[in-house]
Amino acid sequence: MLSASARLIRLLSLFQAQRSWTGAALAARLEITERTLRRDVDRLRSLGYTVDSTSGVAGGYRLGAGTALPPLLLEDEEAIAVALGLGNPAGATGDIESASMRALAKLEQLMPPRLRRRLEGVRASVVPVVPLLQGKSPVRLKAVTLLAEACTDRLELRFGYRDFHDTATERTAQPHRVVQTGQRWYLLAWDTARQDWRTFRLDRIVQPVPTGARFTPRRLPHGDVAAYMQQAIHVSPYLHHAKVVVHAPAKALEGYLGWVNGVPEVLGDNATRISTGANSLDALAVWLGCLPHEVQVESPKELVAHLARIAARMDKIARQPAKAAARLPRI
Repeated sequence: MLSASARLIRLLSLFQAQRSWTGAALAARLEITERTLRRDVDRLRSLGYTVDSTSGVAGGYRLGAGTALPPLLLEDEEAIAVALGLGNPAGATGDIESASMRALAKLEQLMPPRLRRRLEGVRASVVPVVPLLQGKSPVRLKAVTLLAEACTDRLELRFGYRDFHDTATERTAQPHRVVQTGQRWYLLAWDTARQDWRTFRLDRIVQPVPTGARFTPRRLPHGDVAAYMQQAIHVSPYLHHAKVVVHAPAKALEGYLGWVNGVPEVLGDNATRISTGANSLDALAVWLGCLPHEVQVESPKELVAHLARIAARMDKIARQPAKAAARLPRI
């Protein structure tokens, strides 16, 4: 429980955000009884703050008109949220970006050293990436802060997770970075059971708790968070993953990449490797069959065999119309 002095500061911050509160709501926010709340309100009054109160079922407290509040009171989570937003104004350039950075510098000067260090740790572990997907995922700031601090402090986490196919699993992971892609948030982490890197959407993570173990950070493949996340978000959610080399420049494939979630890698002037995924081999086969360029399948072997079976069927179908027409009776 907070000390009496800390509660008074937090009580003032709540009145700063909203001048009228019910007693039950204030007590719940402060995690105290309504009796303790009444004592805290009396302390504020003794310090010169005008706090009006009303009794009854709908009773509560209201900060009196004209009451002077301290210049700025932010709770830890509020200060971190504002600082993160100012440090990464989405799409802001020019005057807006400059104003955001000036405001951030002023805010950091007002922060106590403890909160400044906490912000620095969170900011070091949160990576903004150019938006890859449309859509929004509801994420609580406390979750972002907890996971980012676990990255900074190298704390192993255990949590429940519901994946792309709504399958519930229990995971133990070593968090590497919290990544923001537009309006979605992800945790990039080493999954200890699967012995591989995984991305977890924050809104699908349930009750993350530290296991008590610490870990030595691993080297991320290619060493680039943005490149890894592009690959992971576009390809990993699907049941079947494939890598193919198309003998054409990447620019010539732009129209076809809109058909699938594909990540191109330029191999030369006339060769492009594409990493892609789909929920069926048939979907991959249809896409490859529509490409007007020579293709080599690097993986998986199952796709090569599936393409061979489809090619045999297509060849048989292509021959059938002519034979059928020959047997039709003349009219």
